[in-house]
Amino acid sequence: MPRKPRFFLPDVPVHVVQRGHSREPVFFEDGDYLAYRHWLLEAVRRYSCAVHAYVLMTNHVHILVTPQDKFGVSRMMQYVGRRYVPYINYSYGTSGSIWEGRFKASMVHDEEYLLTCMRYIELNPVRANMVTTPGQYRWSSYRVNAQGKVDQLITPHSLYLRMGKTEASRLSAYKSLFQAHIDDDALKDIRAAWQTGTPLGNDYFKEKIERKLKTKVGQARRGRPKRALTP
Repeated sequence: MPRKPRFFLPDVPVHVVQRGHSREPVFFEDGDYLAYRHWLLEAVRRYSCAVHAYVLMTNHVHILVTPQDKFGVSRMMQYVGRRYVPYINYSYGTSGSIWEGRFKASMVHDEEYLLTCMRYIELNPVRANMVTTPGQYRWSSYRVNAQGKVDQLITPHSLYLRMGKTEASRLSAYKSLFQAHIDDDALKDIRAAWQTGTPLGNDYFKEKIERKLKTKVGQARRGRPKRALTP
């Protein structure tokens, strides 16, 4: 069966997720995280992509990125994969792909979901009970977006920059977003979007994306339709 084509648009943010094969680890030591970040930085510069948020978990990665052209995201991930997979195999005496198929991704409506998606990404280590606060986790963008750490990998989105006129006010405003939990419905929407490739946003955003691409994108619901209950 042919692979389902990928659909991305210039200047539309994309939430990328890639998991380890059978959910096995893809990072083992600090050097592995550093190597992945190094090649990701090379890739975003080479293919004109802007990363706004990321987290490198033990067995998967999340990246929120805006490409300048429709090929940028795919080329970015291919570039990293072609370097990181051989690195892991050489370092640990393994062979074959370490990833569970191709990466998954969904385009994100920035005005409605971008900041929520950033929080979703940076709160991954907290939801996994690896840390109690996102600032305790080293391999994410939280320390950049909320604490002002310098990181060449991160390019602030215009919506983030509008959170305050000064760096201090932006950091404070962004940090305050983490005082509230992400709504359960929003969590479900984000997960369903990247799992199915469906644009994350309201109906108008989805229709706009499909008009530009001239095709249906993703799906409304995974799995078989529910059976009607017998009265």
